[in-house]
Amino acid sequence: MHSEQSRFLPRTELANLLEVLRSAGYRCLGPKVREGAIVYEELSSAEELPHGWYNKQSPGEYRLVNEDSPRCFTWANGPQALKPHLFAAREPMWRVGRDANGTLSFTEIQPKVERIAVLGVRACDLAALKLQDAHFLGGGHADPYYGARREGLLLIAVNCSHPADTCFCVSTGDGPEATDGYDLVLSELDEGFLIAAGSNQGKALLDRLPTDEATAAQTDTARAEVQAAAQAQTRALPGRELQATLFANLDHSRWKEIGERCLACANCTSVCPTCFCFNNEEQPTLAGESTTHHRQWDSCFTMGHSYIHGLVVRPDATARYRQWLTHKLGGWHEQYGRSGCVGCGRCITWCPVGIDLTEETNAICAASSDEGDANAG
Repeated sequence: MHSEQSRFLPRTELANLLEVLRSAGYRCLGPKVREGAIVYEELSSAEELPHGWYNKQSPGEYRLVNEDSPRCFTWANGPQALKPHLFAAREPMWRVGRDANGTLSFTEIQPKVERIAVLGVRACDLAALKLQDAHFLGGGHADPYYGARREGLLLIAVNCSHPADTCFCVSTGDGPEATDGYDLVLSELDEGFLIAAGSNQGKALLDRLPTDEATAAQTDTARAEVQAAAQAQTRALPGRELQATLFANLDHSRWKEIGERCLACANCTSVCPTCFCFNNEEQPTLAGESTTHHRQWDSCFTMGHSYIHGLVVRPDATARYRQWLTHKLGGWHEQYGRSGCVGCGRCITWCPVGIDLTEETNAICAASSDEGDANAG
């Protein structure tokens, strides 16, 4: 907890935070209730925040419940993360046309960029953003579309005090407390918020807010709630470095069992805050005089994703789920120095058949543990 820098913002002044953000030129996005879920949408007032709402999540189930509470951040993550606001689900990249002489001309389509402030970001999604940054901005070939949006993004994190039953960020080392990657961070109390800056930009905004010095009791309460959130998590991965174990068990019988349940619907990759697969599509005009090149989200669960030279490399759900899990928890270590999972639990909640990544990973990795125990004996 950031006790030395934290200030106290009364709940009645939350609207002031939104006004300061707007006056600084940001369009404010925050959590709102829509169609039975908590999603990030534009906020016109603090009254639109989900006051009193929390959610119940389990494998294949998400349900909102309202209680008599002044708090508006007692929910765990909904289906969205930061990804849709940086890596667009579908966007045009260039247009090619042909003149009267038949000569082709290419025109780059610049992305529409706004200054966006997102209120309510959780620690797991900040960790996911680091991985997205590494992919799209690292390696010497920065993606200008992602980069333009990233440049205009301001993040107001909220320390998680009410994790869902599907959360396991403690085991991945990515929560529930936000430790970096934000401009401002809030810890919600009944009477208001502890607030601290994490960047120069955040400090400039904090200086414009009507805050008081945080008391020791407020700081202790906030710290205790984060600790309780960590202790409340019952799911966990068997470790953070699983590459060798997973690749040693590619023929485990559990893969087939998962494949018989998996619908290959791609829900897990759609809600995952770190997945970045995409494909390319040309959209010609009806007259055929020009065409527009689009980039759009794809998934390793689709048949086309592994199509090559008349052959589908991964023809069934068993092969596709194994590819996703071994890459996410194993192969990413070679690319980014860590697992691609941040423990948000979305893939568990939003799987129509309730496949639990932590359960399956523990079952597959247990084979190596059992073998090791036998050899030790």
